[in-house]
Amino acid sequence: MCLPWVAAMQREPVLVSAGSLDGMSDSSREFHKPVRRPAELFDRLFSAEDPAEVSRVAHTTAHALLARVRADPDGVIVDRLVAFTDEHGIDDIAELWSRSPAKTLPGALWRLYLVQLMIHDDPRTAALLYERGRAELASVDDVVAGAPSPAGPEELVALVDTILRGLFEGDFAVALDRAAAFCRVQAAGATHVADDYEPTEPERASAFTTRALRLSDYAADLSACAALWRRDALT
Repeated sequence: MCLPWVAAMQREPVLVSAGSLDGMSDSSREFHKPVRRPAELFDRLFSAEDPAEVSRVAHTTAHALLARVRADPDGVIVDRLVAFTDEHGIDDIAELWSRSPAKTLPGALWRLYLVQLMIHDDPRTAALLYERGRAELASVDDVVAGAPSPAGPEELVALVDTILRGLFEGDFAVALDRAAAFCRVQAAGATHVADDYEPTEPERASAFTTRALRLSDYAADLSACAALWRRDALT
């Protein structure tokens, strides 16, 4: 099977549009980055919008990706996978995985790629939220996530890419736990920044509150997925 993002790297681009994590539902199909999309593949797979078929393809591709790369973790291939969302957006992945339940393999991968896109899109804000969350959150999440101190924009981009690499090269459950911890620190930072803005800029406060809630949900989902993986029950 030719995985969708591999096909995308080999075809001429078809431009679609994308949005940010804050305004993106788990099933959103609207994106803001130019991406490459193998249009005929998706037209064939999703023309009937059969939920059972969409689910089957999502799970098949997620397991195929993980099995293929972990069986032969060539550094160049992993680098290309980690860099894919930054270079091409997430449309190819989103088409297959965005509608998957949270506590499934495709659902976990979808959330991880969304978090990566958020950091790459605006690393300065991500670094601000991370440092604020680190200061405010009384937990070991910062240690589990593994960010340097202080964590500037470049360090945050490197960290989220390192976490994503861990999915393919290391202990998958550990990578999920690190991602969950990262999301909890970011959520704490977003919550406190929202409180700062509430008296003077309520709309901005609302945006950060939305981000905090989404990240908190992702943290819980990814932690649950890590536990399921350890029981060989993440399908």
